[in-house]
Amino acid sequence: MIKNHSAAVPLADGLTLRQAGPADLDQIGALLSARGEPDDAIDHRLVVTDPDAGLPACAVVVDGDRVVSTATLLDEEVRIGGVRLPGGQVELVATDSEYEGRGLVRALMHWAHERSAARGHLVQAMIGIPYFYRLFGYEYAIDIPQALNVNSFPPGEGTATLRPARPSDIPAMAALQASAQSGFDVTMPHSAACWRWLLEHESSNLLVLEQAGTVIAIARTTPPGEEVLLAEAAARDEAAARDLLRGVAALAPGNPIQVVHRAGTVTGTAWEEFIEHAPRRSAEQYYIRIPDVAALLDRLRPLFWQRLTAAGIDRTGRDIVISTFGAHHRIPVLANGLGEVVTGGAIQSPGSVGGAGVAPDHLAALLFGPHGMEGLTRFRPDVYAADEELFQALFPPLTADVLSYYLPYY
Repeated sequence: MIKNHSAAVPLADGLTLRQAGPADLDQIGALLSARGEPDDAIDHRLVVTDPDAGLPACAVVVDGDRVVSTATLLDEEVRIGGVRLPGGQVELVATDSEYEGRGLVRALMHWAHERSAARGHLVQAMIGIPYFYRLFGYEYAIDIPQALNVNSFPPGEGTATLRPARPSDIPAMAALQASAQSGFDVTMPHSAACWRWLLEHESSNLLVLEQAGTVIAIARTTPPGEEVLLAEAAARDEAAARDLLRGVAALAPGNPIQVVHRAGTVTGTAWEEFIEHAPRRSAEQYYIRIPDVAALLDRLRPLFWQRLTAAGIDRTGRDIVISTFGAHHRIPVLANGLGEVVTGGAIQSPGSVGGAGVAPDHLAALLFGPHGMEGLTRFRPDVYAADEELFQALFPPLTADVLSYYLPYY
């Protein structure tokens, strides 16, 4: 385990893990481009030269002066029921093919998690290779919305102008996204730094629809090609949403367009008649990692109390017991709120004390996912509750909307 995320750490075979330095940037860029996409080098420089991230956000493994593996930790924030959870996201991970299989990514993930803890993060979110990041404590939790085909376009002509976004548009873009996300239970907005990076990177384009000097809709699209993906769309009203879809179609006449469906938002409603709904063919989810269960439960106490009171459940004087089987967590129910979380040893039969059992690899899905206690209980034998009314109120199914640096569709 890496005890100091900023210190150089000797690894096997004479390799060293350390914070990236200015002299490493060209090699990091070449490695990211070789093992990922050419645009990754640009994205990395945007992150490490930004004042909100900088070089401390990146680590490398070196063999002498040669950079052979790298990873970067981004600051994020996950919001749930009015509670803001500082979080992190590991991105821009790459290892030289000659050095694969030596545990370098594992060492870098330890570094990232140590840095994340030092920055006060209570969760980490990630888009990642199937299964691989479960090896590092991540679990699938939040559904990725589908990208659906557009089968027709709004008729007529709009009066607004679609153009590339500028730095001065960031407040308006952030406000439109905040409005779009307001109807979801769990959200992850773009950070201020991420907005700056998205304006400069080349993997996607930020567009705004402007009318009389006011930004009335926004979207993020893939670069022109055989198919256009329209994601992260938000609009002031349905008329603006239709103008946005029409405008994006005009940028790539004749090309197929897919839109990421944000159910219940202005764009989601305005585009219903123009998109081809299809049953989900495969599971696609964001990873979530919970490094300290007790700390996260403790931060969520106001939300749990709100849910209890909304359900009219009075358990004053009795503890809420949640067992992850290897440990358990007691939350005292007081007359005017919930007391601090108390963690204890293993409880293999939490039902015997009126508690709930949740296998640790399903806890993220319980806290942030679309199934809730009732849904998970139906298909996970190691998720159950003795008091169904209580735990279904505490852990309802949740809707979610995640904005990430990279779009999880290509």
